[in-house]
Amino acid sequence: MKLYFTRHGKTEWNKQHRFQGMHGDSPLLSSSFAQIQALSCYLQDVPFAAVYASPSKRAKQTAQGIVSQWEQSVPIFYDANLKEMGYGMLERKSIDKMQEQYQETLTNMRHRLDLYDPSPFNGETVSAMLERMTKTIIHASHYHDSPVLFVGHGASMTAAIQFLAGKSYAELREMGGLKNNSLSILETKDQKEPYELTLWNDVSFLPSLQELK
Repeated sequence: MKLYFTRHGKTEWNKQHRFQGMHGDSPLLSSSFAQIQALSCYLQDVPFAAVYASPSKRAKQTAQGIVSQWEQSVPIFYDANLKEMGYGMLERKSIDKMQEQYQETLTNMRHRLDLYDPSPFNGETVSAMLERMTKTIIHASHYHDSPVLFVGHGASMTAAIQFLAGKSYAELREMGGLKNNSLSILETKDQKEPYELTLWNDVSFLPSLQELK
């Protein structure tokens, strides 16, 4: 059983270096639609049973853009468990400015999730985020016999993939964060954990920014 994962297309707030999080959202960049189409073409021959996506608009549009290019009809299920990590009071704010205020905390967010404490800004804990993310991913892997695609977000999906691959909290960010419209794959036999990470953060099939100009 193969589980495919992609992060939503790049957004205005990604470009502006602002936190989006669980409740914040912003429009996809115009260049993102060409990259979504490229990802869709790359995956068109995979016999997907279903697509599971975060209901946040940026992920929803990405999932719809992928599926709309396929000849086969594949259902999309929107699940709030796949939303981005909740950043509390940081959402919608400048990442650079918040880095000045919460330097140690945000450094841990990016590199050492075992040390990350979001309580100063009422953010979501790593354990709570992983619990909801893995609940949906594991359920989908048990329910379907054919490949499943998950469309989500950078921080929450990065952590969930690495966690399901057997990494500890301290190791969840060792391979960096997911790029927009990248592709990662976990494989499982008999739904046993840990899953095997067979592809990570691949963007080789995406058009370059120069090609999109």
